[in-house]
Amino acid sequence: MLILCVRIQRPLFTHSRCCLRTRRNCSTSTSFSPHQLPQHVDDVSSHFLPWLRQKSGAEVLSVLSVGNSIHGRSLFACKPIQPGDCILKIPYSAQLAPDNLPPSVRSLLGDDVSNVAKLALVILQHQKLGEASEWAPYISCLPHVTDMHSTIFWSDEELKTIEISSLYHETMKHKAQIDQDFFSVKHVLDQFPEYFEDVTLHEFKHAYNLVESRAWVSTRGVSMIPFADFFNHDSFSETDVLSDDFTQVSEVIADENYAPGDEVFIRYGKFSNARLLLDFGFVLSYNKYNQVQVEVDVHHYDQLREMKLRLLDQHITPALKDVNDLCSQGNVFMVKEVKSSSCKGRGIPQSLRALARVICCTSPQELQDLATEATFNDGRLAQIPLKNKKREVEAHQFLLSRFNQIIGSYNVALESLLLSGKHKRRMQLAQDLLNGELQIVESASSWLKNYCETLKDL
Repeated sequence: MLILCVRIQRPLFTHSRCCLRTRRNCSTSTSFSPHQLPQHVDDVSSHFLPWLRQKSGAEVLSVLSVGNSIHGRSLFACKPIQPGDCILKIPYSAQLAPDNLPPSVRSLLGDDVSNVAKLALVILQHQKLGEASEWAPYISCLPHVTDMHSTIFWSDEELKTIEISSLYHETMKHKAQIDQDFFSVKHVLDQFPEYFEDVTLHEFKHAYNLVESRAWVSTRGVSMIPFADFFNHDSFSETDVLSDDFTQVSEVIADENYAPGDEVFIRYGKFSNARLLLDFGFVLSYNKYNQVQVEVDVHHYDQLREMKLRLLDQHITPALKDVNDLCSQGNVFMVKEVKSSSCKGRGIPQSLRALARVICCTSPQELQDLATEATFNDGRLAQIPLKNKKREVEAHQFLLSRFNQIIGSYNVALESLLLSGKHKRRMQLAQDLLNGELQIVESASSWLKNYCETLKDL
């Protein structure tokens, strides 16, 4: 039975976006010609590929070649490829997983140690062994920490530039998790100096991110699949890595036509730019899965605050998906781009608009009317426009004010970023991240303004 394997996922964000754009111009923040012929990478061709053939015991790249593009090391079609063609096969025996750790090491790792941390130890072990490692040709192909730009490697000063984004807080949480994982395996590092002598937290963090950015979830926990991790990301691709536990082989099936010289892509996941930057260290100039976290709450000085909160607790379920396929939890909402032609404001969670309607109530009777209406609407509170047109406008003007406040904060962050003399590459990533999120907030603000003006004219 085929099991779909995707890049490692943590419970970080929810993902649901849809937009159309020329496919080949959205793989990175810089466009390139789809028929740009690759420049072959000599060290990979002369060392890594022969090793992988021997390790696999079979031909693994009959239609793909390794080369350089603007994305770095990439995979290109060297023969015509059609949808449904198998373009890569890698047996489990040529993949690294937590069970590659020596049994003496595995026996000392408790259940609290994640598979990501365990596989990071595998990488550290083979880095320590150097040329003596049977995996040396693959390990030597992995990027150095200086070439990785996940926000977990950013300095505190660099992270301050994206403090307006939810990515800042997710990065701080994730760095704390990596610190915790490091200390949970520190006794193993100390006990096996032949594998892990003098391993620092920084080195562990590097190995940890190599796993997060290159491994796939598998029946072995997580697996690093040599050669498959040379694929670059395209959010419009439908190609994943599939694993067959019966034949013990992972394979990649093309989802579209490729001519010789085309770069071949897969999709790492339906990830926003914040997620891509945290896990993989890049962002897209246009990302159809982009989204922004917006926080809205009932004001503490609201005389009806307690009554409103009780009503919300009774009728709004945490982490509830609405018809727009967006998630909310408590007072935190995920907003995506709102198309100007969207008559229903698709992109703004219904639960956020419902919260605004509740917040703008000025009497207990209005709240009671909403509660009564909810009983006839499957328990959903304030999911339809208010009958009182004036109050409906006020509710959406409240949201408009909140979104405009966020826009102002993003503009301040971007202005200060332009004055920054920090790491040039990371500051460009920060600017692209903030601009992409600002575009989403501006689209929501524009739609809300139009909605309010339309209601006033009726």
